[in-house]
Amino acid sequence: MQASNDFYIAPSILSADFTRLGEEVDAVIAAGANMIHFDVMDNHYVPNLSFGPMVLRALTRRGVTVPMDVHLMVEPVDDLISEFVDAGASFISFHPEASRHVDRSLELIKNGGCKAGLVLNPATPLGVIEHVMPKLDMLLLMSVNPGFGGQTFIPYVLDKVRAARARIDELGLATRLEVDGGIKIDNIRAVADAGADTFVMGSAIFGTSNYAQTLASIRQVLSAPSEFRLA
Repeated sequence: MQASNDFYIAPSILSADFTRLGEEVDAVIAAGANMIHFDVMDNHYVPNLSFGPMVLRALTRRGVTVPMDVHLMVEPVDDLISEFVDAGASFISFHPEASRHVDRSLELIKNGGCKAGLVLNPATPLGVIEHVMPKLDMLLLMSVNPGFGGQTFIPYVLDKVRAARARIDELGLATRLEVDGGIKIDNIRAVADAGADTFVMGSAIFGTSNYAQTLASIRQVLSAPSEFRLA
């Protein structure tokens, strides 16, 4: 179990109030969020449409300085990688199924000065990324099927998180292990115990009335010695 200050909480702006997005982002950062997560959907790779690089660029110009964590649920990926690099992304992650040349797409991210990641859907095996794991700054495991917020955590993903953590440690990598989908205060400890260190949370943060209190409660759960398990 890592120290609680090693854990990154990444609020997903997909659940924020877009009529006052800048204020929402400022508020969660002030409350203790480590990064801001962007769920970019194209109504092609996934059955939903969200937003493009202009949203990230606007927040960068506003003065947001925490890492911008971009999850591309798009196909193809390379053109949007370049656009999000230019918009000020810090991390850019994509699904291997959405790129014909995964290694080339990873290099495109890194050559742009960003940290590179891959995203695995719940049923996508870890073996798909074995040969490129040393290139990854981030491995994002989906714990719901991608495309919509507010879904329920898929329990078998915990075994996948354990396996991914074991492989990262075996290779001696500094890769962050991120989990996205249905993360809430009553299951985040189980996900952390399985080996995750970065947690995407949408409605579990933005759906509350006091972000500082919510983030403090999350940190308390992550640092407490008591055991939290999924029902």
